[in-house]
Amino acid sequence: MEQKIALELKNITKSFGSVVANKNVSLQVRKGEILSILGENGSGKTTLMNMVSGIYYPDSGQMFIDGQEVEIASPKDAFNYKIGMIHQHFKLVDVFSAAENIVLGLEDEKGFDLPAYVEKIKEITEQYGFELDPYKKIYEMSVSEKQTVEIIKVLFRGADILILDEPTAVLTPQETLKLFAVLRNMRESGKAIIIITHKLHEVLSLSDSVAVLRKGEYIGTVKTAETNESQLTEMMVGKKISLNIERSEPVNCSDRIVVDKISCVNREGIKVLDDVSFTARSGEILGIAGIAGSGQRELLESIAGLQHLTSGEVLYHDPKTGKEERLRDKTPLEIRQMGVRLAFVPEDRLGMGLVGNMDIVDNMMLRSYKKGKSVFLQRKAPKSLADEIIDRLEVVTPSANTPVRRLSGGNVQKILVGREIASSPTVLMAAYPVRGLDINSSYTIYNLLNEQKQKGVAVIFVGEDLDVLLELCDRILVIGGGKIAGTVDGRTATKEEIGLLMTKTGHGDISDERGVNTNE
Repeated sequence: MEQKIALELKNITKSFGSVVANKNVSLQVRKGEILSILGENGSGKTTLMNMVSGIYYPDSGQMFIDGQEVEIASPKDAFNYKIGMIHQHFKLVDVFSAAENIVLGLEDEKGFDLPAYVEKIKEITEQYGFELDPYKKIYEMSVSEKQTVEIIKVLFRGADILILDEPTAVLTPQETLKLFAVLRNMRESGKAIIIITHKLHEVLSLSDSVAVLRKGEYIGTVKTAETNESQLTEMMVGKKISLNIERSEPVNCSDRIVVDKISCVNREGIKVLDDVSFTARSGEILGIAGIAGSGQRELLESIAGLQHLTSGEVLYHDPKTGKEERLRDKTPLEIRQMGVRLAFVPEDRLGMGLVGNMDIVDNMMLRSYKKGKSVFLQRKAPKSLADEIIDRLEVVTPSANTPVRRLSGGNVQKILVGREIASSPTVLMAAYPVRGLDINSSYTIYNLLNEQKQKGVAVIFVGEDLDVLLELCDRILVIGGGKIAGTVDGRTATKEEIGLLMTKTGHGDISDERGVNTNE
């Protein structure tokens, strides 16, 4: 028996000024189906789903729920039509419990009855296989627990159509498997599920169908069982591209950064790094894996001089002089002048490294203003650099003189990473450089990092996708709770092995069956 169509879009169009985000997009999702939506950055995926969830209103086109034409002008309208969207950045009150967040904003004529709400929450968790303590505070939760609260929040309100934006971005492999099991249970119960994701291997393992958008237009929908990564990528990009990371063998490796027993305390007095030691070598890529918030950011910022260390040393082996220099006593500017570069791409991309109101050329000049009178102030060199980055990384922009704030998040990211790579560093630290980027742009960044490695740069790469870490990195350091849980060989380690280390706390002498010592 054919499944009924839960949601149908016909010729949906949305423009922002002269920019057309969606043009005549038509697609369907059926009850009891998981539909993935793929597309490059700026292809209109999020805009389209924001219209379904009532955040935006389409300029033209029609929406149908269960065969009936509807008008969704607000998130409240979407809830009335049993549509719930789980955004990538959670909207939760930290000091409230899970149950309080789930029922927050509900209007109940019978009054607020928390015990009754908790019983209903438990029914939902048992039905779909969630694991959740309704009374646990949000600030005590892991990322996956917070995501569970967001999903249950929309189910509690009766959602039959669920939209998830990058649901596995910050999950461990084990947490991802648990989420997939829950989503499959929801599918079996007749829910229609839409997932926006960049991870093709997850699309192929989870979804029933895949809808592809390109430059705001609908390209087509294919059955997952009848496609593969190459075909999907070609549909997304419009041409055949290689999905191989060309990992070269390390050559002439020598110690470049030696981190020796460093510890760091944040403003709240919590120890975020605890006795961390490792070595980053020239001519190799050292990957750093860990659950979000395990100390990855503080670790890189400590090397770059942006964090105050309570103990330990950070030593830099200068390839020009052959001398060993202490970085702990130096300012971030002094460290940069030695060739150490931090390309950190946080969730707020304009919060570090770029100025939104300045154009791309001026953002290329930011690192040189303190030098005074120089070639950079003539704008010729930074203009050439801006044009090179725009061309190499396929930045979508009207020109190099466009203010950065007018660009999409993914294109802002390309400019930041491109600028840091172009500065000819001896140490390049890249934290989440492909977060939010489409697959074509991501592989461009991966290959750029590998090029830096081949030039003898010591590359430290903090990533979220374990498949990429295993394919790109020579060694992978796993951090958990501010401590090193282990170090493994990127060529022989498995996702499961890394996932287990990610959930470890503290040090331990672990060797796997291949004899790889997971402590350094």
